[in-house]
Amino acid sequence: MNLNALIDFTLVATNEGLGKASRASGIAKATLSRRIADLEEQLGVRLIERSARGLKLTEAGELLLARAEGPLAEVAEAMAAAKEGVSTPRGRLRVAAPVLFSQLAMGGIGAEFCAAYPDVTIEVISEDRVVDLVEEQFDVAIRINPSPDSSLVGRCFAKDRLVVVAAPGLPMPAPGAIRSVPGIVVSSFEPTHWTLDGGHLVLEPIPRLRFSSFLMIRDAAIAGGGAALIPQSMAWSQLANGELVQWGTVSGKEAELWVLHTSRRLAAPKVRAFVDFMCARYPDMSLVLQG
Repeated sequence: MNLNALIDFTLVATNEGLGKASRASGIAKATLSRRIADLEEQLGVRLIERSARGLKLTEAGELLLARAEGPLAEVAEAMAAAKEGVSTPRGRLRVAAPVLFSQLAMGGIGAEFCAAYPDVTIEVISEDRVVDLVEEQFDVAIRINPSPDSSLVGRCFAKDRLVVVAAPGLPMPAPGAIRSVPGIVVSSFEPTHWTLDGGHLVLEPIPRLRFSSFLMIRDAAIAGGGAALIPQSMAWSQLANGELVQWGTVSGKEAELWVLHTSRRLAAPKVRAFVDFMCARYPDMSLVLQG
């Protein structure tokens, strides 16, 4: 397949016409039309319907554009870097990150990364769902305890633990039998036990408050609403200043944060730089965040 013909097809498709594509690229309309016709002949399918009202992509054309547009942009970026003889990170970096981590950390991380790499602009989308990096055109994703995925590669840059905390005024139960305590829990909470420090203390939380955000759960615990199970990283400041006390660490529930990108794509300089930056930011793997 002629790569130039494929490039010209995406040029015409994204500009929605031969005239606009010609003006944008400086390539004659007749040349663009001939290359697209050659590409259609090679593939044996119609890619563009031509009429007096203009051009419209066929179903095959829509499919080819969706699959080719991203990879061609990456090839162009790689060729530009090779031509310049440099690997300076540049361009827009789209990052998908969990909501809580985004609220607590990504603002500072984004500013620091852009200061270190002034030719990069960052767009962070904070969602807790698992995004498709290729289909949704993300460069990297930050995920907590990601499931194995052969299409993704990356590195674990930090770890966190789940701890039970409460205000100093709430009496901590003594070890022994299962102890019931007033609980501040997530909205999706189902009856369970909190086993702390290898079974030294087992708690049965009785939900009094339910929230959809760990930030609200933490603040309710500070206000004396009950005991709460939250990531240690988001309570370190309150534990240090005495607003909260830690009753124990949940056994066998360590959270790992990974920065991932797809192995099917060229590892652009901006992606490699971001992965290295995230790992360097947490050299001891300790996730200490300020709320």
